[in-house]
Amino acid sequence: MKTVLITGSTSGIGLGIAKEFAAAGYSIMFNGLEPNGADIAREVGETFKVKTDYSPANLLKTDQIREMVAQAEKNLGPVDVLVNNAGVQFVAPVDEFPEEKWHFILGVNLNAVFFTSQAVWASMKSRNFGRIINISSAHGLVASEFKSAYVAAKHGVTGLTKVLALEGGPYKITCNAICPGYVRTPLVEGQIKDQAKVHGLSEDKVISDIMLKQHAIKEFVPVESIGKLAVFLASDAGAQITGASLPMEAGWTAR
Repeated sequence: MKTVLITGSTSGIGLGIAKEFAAAGYSIMFNGLEPNGADIAREVGETFKVKTDYSPANLLKTDQIREMVAQAEKNLGPVDVLVNNAGVQFVAPVDEFPEEKWHFILGVNLNAVFFTSQAVWASMKSRNFGRIINISSAHGLVASEFKSAYVAAKHGVTGLTKVLALEGGPYKITCNAICPGYVRTPLVEGQIKDQAKVHGLSEDKVISDIMLKQHAIKEFVPVESIGKLAVFLASDAGAQITGASLPMEAGWTAR
């Protein structure tokens, strides 16, 4: 049985990915800041009959990242698959962007991807096997106004993915990025309600005129689809795909 470590996996996209890996029979190391994170991990384990564990590691702290990996190795076995999913967002014009928000977003969305990958790297090299899957964004491929830190971080993930793929190739470590468009997570649900109030629009108009404006397919990306793609990339069938940033954004970047 293989082990997957998924950052930011106690809610939203990460939790959806975790359930797909659980359905595929993986042991799962959960990570997230939800106060009931341990309960979430246990419930998924009981539902899918797989081993799980949970770490509340703060991904801005490299010592906590290393401790999380050590905990996974001790309780579940060597980390075969790493999914760097955790991410944060803040929106503001360049001249109004708070310095602390810039450092926070780069820290979680880019720095943590590197340091968590680094923490599993030696073990993957020694076993001549590894899969690293970075959950990036359509904003790792294109830009939008008012998202300078997020776009910079996600473009950084695109470059880092290529470097890890090149260095990992001789050791059969693959690294790829999945680049979703809008996904209807609880976080996005809150954004829909907030934007409806701010713009004086119905929630349906917010979805059609703001959220899905760039999507060629006028639908949210299903979280299950992201999870299934991640499981495929982790499988033997995905062994020759590496260094890729794979759009799953309903045609956003086709423009």
